[in-house]
Amino acid sequence: MAGKNDTLVTEFFLIAFTEHPEWGLPLFLVFLSFYLFTLLGNAGMIVLIRKDRRLHTPMYFFLSHLSVVDICYSSVIVPQMLAVLWERGTAISLARCAAQFFLFTFFASIDCYLLAIMAYDRYVAVCQPLLYVTIMTEKARSGLVAGAYVAGFSSAFVRTVTAFTLSFCGNNQINFIFCDLPPLLKLTCGASYTQEVVIIVFAIFVMPLCIVVILVSYLFIIVAILHIRSAGGRAKTFSTCASHLMAVALFFGTLIFMYLRDNSGQSSEGDRVVSVLYTVVTPMLNPLIYSLRNKEVKDAVRKALNRSKASVRT
Repeated sequence: MAGKNDTLVTEFFLIAFTEHPEWGLPLFLVFLSFYLFTLLGNAGMIVLIRKDRRLHTPMYFFLSHLSVVDICYSSVIVPQMLAVLWERGTAISLARCAAQFFLFTFFASIDCYLLAIMAYDRYVAVCQPLLYVTIMTEKARSGLVAGAYVAGFSSAFVRTVTAFTLSFCGNNQINFIFCDLPPLLKLTCGASYTQEVVIIVFAIFVMPLCIVVILVSYLFIIVAILHIRSAGGRAKTFSTCASHLMAVALFFGTLIFMYLRDNSGQSSEGDRVVSVLYTVVTPMLNPLIYSLRNKEVKDAVRKALNRSKASVRT
């Protein structure tokens, strides 16, 4: 930092989408409706799983945690985004920026691990059906979820400490929807090679690890499905995995496009659009995906609605 006249930054100014003032109110209303749907949909899924005994299985145990994480994950980002749109830009202190970055990384990492765990659960259910009950015990599934939370915390802690020991100077405007790693790195000065390597390694470590688990699990699942003689049996077995595959494709597809690609030719506006997909749209769609593609969930919803109608009549 010696010899530089740049002023050290103590706060940032989020300005995403503010270059189009006419978009402010429409985007605010759209994102607010998406957020409310995310809260209601995921909270409804959690209540449904807790109330219906038919859903007290390992798969829905993991799904309930995924819904909790999606609520937290979205709540870290969307309220701040709404403030940016409403105020046409908003200031955020360095400490708040670090907290938001930590919480986003924490919940996003847990989301990745939970989707990988759910893929492993489907592998055991399809490929080892006779051992499923003995493998996926209450202790085992609780341990897997606890491991996801611990691993997510460790990754988030190391990335946050490493990123925010860097110096930020000069321009303090972040043309993005929240304090994420790519826009933050553009504002650093005097970053050491070691710090950059640590940040990059932890930025890409979680996704490839989870993707490998998912791909290997579904490779074995596909092989098992192909060995089923009847077409009806194959379709029924695959349908148990369809919802999870859709959630995986939506979540990891946007994350890969954002973080595991060459950024040289991508506009900041394109980055913002992609970030909206994995921070706003995906948490909203997950309850819908699992409801529409899952017969057990649809039956539980129908049963809950019938109970509500009966209680209203009485």
